[in-house]
Amino acid sequence: MPERHDPSSRSHVGDAPIGVIAGGGELPVIIARGIRATGREVAGIGLRGHFDPVLPDLCDRFAVAGTIKLGQWCRLARRMGVREAIMVGRVSKLRMHDPIAILRELPDFRAIRFWYRRMRGPDRRSSVLLAAVADELLDGGVRLIDSTTYIPDQMATEGSMGRIAPTARQLDDVDMGWPILRQVAQMDVGQTIAVRAGDVVAVEAAEGTDRVIERAGSLSRLGGWCLLKTARDGHDNRSDVPTVGVATIENLAKAGGGCLALGVGRVILVDKPAVLAAADRAKIAVVGVPAEGVSRERLAELCVGGGRGGRS
Repeated sequence: MPERHDPSSRSHVGDAPIGVIAGGGELPVIIARGIRATGREVAGIGLRGHFDPVLPDLCDRFAVAGTIKLGQWCRLARRMGVREAIMVGRVSKLRMHDPIAILRELPDFRAIRFWYRRMRGPDRRSSVLLAAVADELLDGGVRLIDSTTYIPDQMATEGSMGRIAPTARQLDDVDMGWPILRQVAQMDVGQTIAVRAGDVVAVEAAEGTDRVIERAGSLSRLGGWCLLKTARDGHDNRSDVPTVGVATIENLAKAGGGCLALGVGRVILVDKPAVLAAADRAKIAVVGVPAEGVSRERLAELCVGGGRGGRS
C-alpha cells in the first residue's frame, strides 16, 4: 500500500496545484474544499458527463476530459502544472467490463494501449484496474495520492457517530457479520454485506451499495437489519475508498435498514454532518467499528452515550 501522503509536506512538488480527477457525486467537491483549506491550489479535471457543476468554481484551474481518455488526463494535468492528483468520484464499474461501452466513449490512443496491455488478463477486479490506472498516470508524469488526505474529518470514527444507538440485536448482527465482511473485502469481492437476525442476506459484488440495500430490504420485511461496510486490509487509498452519503441513509430507511456499521478510518461519510443528521431523522444507528474487529461487549461500550449527544 502506498505511503499516506502528508498534506503539510513540501516535497519536490513544492507548491504545485493538487489535481482532482473528478467523476460523479459530491466527494470531489468536498475534497476540493479540503485542499483549498490547506492553502493549496486546486486543478480540476472533470470527467465529461459525470462531475458536479459546482466543482469548477472551487478550482483555480479547470478542464473537462473524456471518461477514459488517459492521455488527455495526463496532458491537461501537465499543462496545469499538476504533479500529484487525487482520482475520485463515481464512474460505473460495470461499464469498465464492457468493451462496446468503452469504444462508445471514444478512448484515446493511451487508453486503448492501456486496455490491451493491462486489462485483457483474467483478473479485472477493481483493485487491479485502479492500480493499473495509477501506474499509467505515473508514467504520464502524474502521481496519484491517497484520496483521503485532505478529508480526515469525513472519515468514520469509533462508536456511535449519531444520536441513535444500535439495539442489542443490531450489536449481535454487527458482531456476527464483521468477520465475514472482512473476508469478503479481503478477497476483493465487495465492501458491503447486509445482516438480519444472525443471517447474511446480501453481499456486494460489482453492482454497488444501493442495489445491495434494495436486495436486502426485499429479503428483510421486518426491518431493523444492518448494513456493514469497510475496506480490506492494505486497501490502496488512491482510489475506490468506500463511501456512504445522505442517499445511502435515505435508501436504507426506505428498505427498512436500522443500523449502518462502518470501518473506522476506512469509510468516507460524504458530508458527514449531513449524513449523521439524516440518520438521526430516520432513526438509523451509525456505528464506527475498529477495522480489525472488536468484541460485542467492547462495541457496546463504544456506543454507550452516542457520538453526538447520547442515545435518542
